[in-house]
This record gives sequence, structure tokens and C-alpha cells, in this order.
Amino acid sequence: MPDLSATHKQTELADKKPFEWRFLHPRFWGIWLGMALILPLMFLPLRAQFAIGRQIGKLAYRLAKTRVSDTLTNLRLAFPDKSDDERVLIAKQVFVNQGVGIFETLCAWFRPNVYKRTFSISGLQHLINAQKDGKAVILLGGHYTTLDLGGRLCTQFFAADCVYRVQNNPLLEWFIYNGRRHIFDAQIPNRDMKKLITRIKGGKVVWYSPDQDFGLEHGVMAPFFGVPAATITAQRRLAKLGDKTNPPAIIVMHLERQTPDHILKGKRPHYHIHLSPALDNYPSDDEVADATRINAMFEANIRQNIAQWMWFHRRFKTQADGTQYYSKR
Repeated sequence: MPDLSATHKQTELADKKPFEWRFLHPRFWGIWLGMALILPLMFLPLRAQFAIGRQIGKLAYRLAKTRVSDTLTNLRLAFPDKSDDERVLIAKQVFVNQGVGIFETLCAWFRPNVYKRTFSISGLQHLINAQKDGKAVILLGGHYTTLDLGGRLCTQFFAADCVYRVQNNPLLEWFIYNGRRHIFDAQIPNRDMKKLITRIKGGKVVWYSPDQDFGLEHGVMAPFFGVPAATITAQRRLAKLGDKTNPPAIIVMHLERQTPDHILKGKRPHYHIHLSPALDNYPSDDEVADATRINAMFEANIRQNIAQWMWFHRRFKTQADGTQYYSKR
């Protein structure tokens, strides 16, 4: 079993963001307090971490009213066949999973060996074969509550970069970036197309998440759980980069925690990574058909454990007819 104290042999280590004295300004004290309370807890046994994470999730469900409303709206749109009570139970579990996900993330960054002997992978041959053929790989991952742990576990088998959105809060950006630098070879801001193109042309594996609504400037409308949704199509353009005779392979990645959000005494959680075969005939000549195809693959993965996807994001905020599904913040 790989030693999780270090990722798969990296071609380079992402630069460290330096500490800035402005982070000591009183406006950041709340974040420092939160870190002081949470960080020591990651050294508890996993069973205790999960128990605390569940309580954090339950508290967040009671306090984060807007996020809860957005979650229930998304579930109502995506699962109209379910009852209100069923959707409430799923929503509560989303927040519980995210509470547990706090500790999964912190351990992925700072205490990775706690997850030894807890994971498996299928479909790895598809990525290895693409690399043997000299292809770069664009790995399409989703916003699951296990997001950063997924990165840590994947990079035990292959080195990878990630594309990310820069945090609005500079202290959180410093903290998250420096946590993730131990996982990924390079972190690429989603607006830094030059660096992204360079990495793909260099034959790297690049983790890209196209499952959020960033408007139609970056995509098209395509059904997602039967609801029109603004769907990112940048991966189509990225797939045309590099050697035209040997374009990047597009592979969809899914990570699921296959055990409950509570751990029985003496037991350990288990996570499974699944990599799809490289997509054939992608991109096609039909941008909407390609977006629909990717969305359908994400749907199938999400349905395996609905409450492990981040339903609290406003996935359907862009509507061609101007419909507003969400309450104003």
C-alpha cells in the first residue's frame, strides 16, 4: 500500500504561497479562531473525527439557512419524484457528509497516512494506456464532499495538476493553496489559460471540474438531472490542444466513500476511485450533445450516493428564460 505521507513522485512541487502580515488584521481573526479549534481535532482517531464532523454538519444544517434552501431547491428540481421528507433527509446528509469532509480534507493535506489501507481503484488502466500513448489526460472530477481526499488518493497512482478557483478571502486562499500543494504537482487558477495550456501540451494529467454553473460565457445549456443547466465546455477546447494527431484523453473520475459517515469501533472507512475509459469521439461537432454526454456521466456517478455531491451550490442559477429558482441573498 502506498505511503500517503508523500504523493506519487512529482515532477515538481507547487510553489508555496508566502505568509503575509495582513493576515493578522482583526478581520481575519474569526478564521484564525476556527483554525485553532478545528486543526488539533484532526489528530484524533478517525472514529472521533467522523463523530465530530457529523455534529458540525448537523449544526451547519440548522444555521446555514440560505445554503439549506439552495440545497432543497436543487433536490426538488433534480428529484421531483421524491417526497419533501425524502429530500430533507438527503439534504441533512449532504451537510453531514460535508462536516465529515472537513476532516477528510485536513487529513488529506496534513495527516494522509491515517487513510492507509482505506481505498481501492478501478479503471486505472485507461489512464496508464493514455500515458503510454504519449497523451496528456484531462481528468473530469466532480465537486463531491470527498473532493480533496480524492485528489490525495488519486495521486498515489499518478501525478496530477488541478485547476481551481481562487478564493475571494486571501487568508483562505493561502491556507487552501498551501494545503493542496502537497497533493498536486501544480495548481492552475481557472483564469490562467496560458499555464493550463502549457501543462496540457507538456503531457500532464490535469484535474478539471466542469459540474458548476459559471454562466454561458463558458458553456452551453444542457440537461442535468432533467433540468436545463449552464454547463462548462472548456474541456472541449482543451481536448484540441497539443499534438493534433494525438490529442489529450478525456477521462471521468468518481470517488465514493462506500462506508457510512460513522465508523464503528475497530472499523475503517473505505473509498473507491473509478476512472472511466477515455471518451471516444470527443469532442464531436455538437457542443450541446457533448455537454449533455458529460452531464449524464456525472448524473450516473452522483446517483450512486446522492448525498456525497455538493448540492448546496446554485447549479441551476442560469436559466435562458430568466427563471430564478433561488431566493435572493
